[in-house]
Amino acid sequence: MSAPAPVFAAPWHAEAFAISVSLEVGGAFTWSEWTKVFGAVLAEHGKAGDLDGGDDYFYAWVVALERICTAKGIAGAGDLEALRRDWERAYLSTPHGAPVRIDG
Repeated sequence: MSAPAPVFAAPWHAEAFAISVSLEVGGAFTWSEWTKVFGAVLAEHGKAGDLDGGDDYFYAWVVALERICTAKGIAGAGDLEALRRDWERAYLSTPHGAPVRIDG
């Protein structure tokens, strides 16, 4: 008997999804609000021709997550950019195979 195929192609896809669901369950926004923002981002990306259903779909997911968090005052654009820089720095300085962690 083989293991079932993973639902998500990459761990970060699952993490982006989980963050969105957690925020919705916690009352940060409704799923209806989320789908409206995500749909708009997908339309923008689709019109630009850069959405192929793989990572691009989840890049759009993250853009939508950032957009709704900014609009709802959950995090400011500067906060999100600082977090992005911290993750990039941590990722680039973490040895292969080790968990990536942000210090601080």
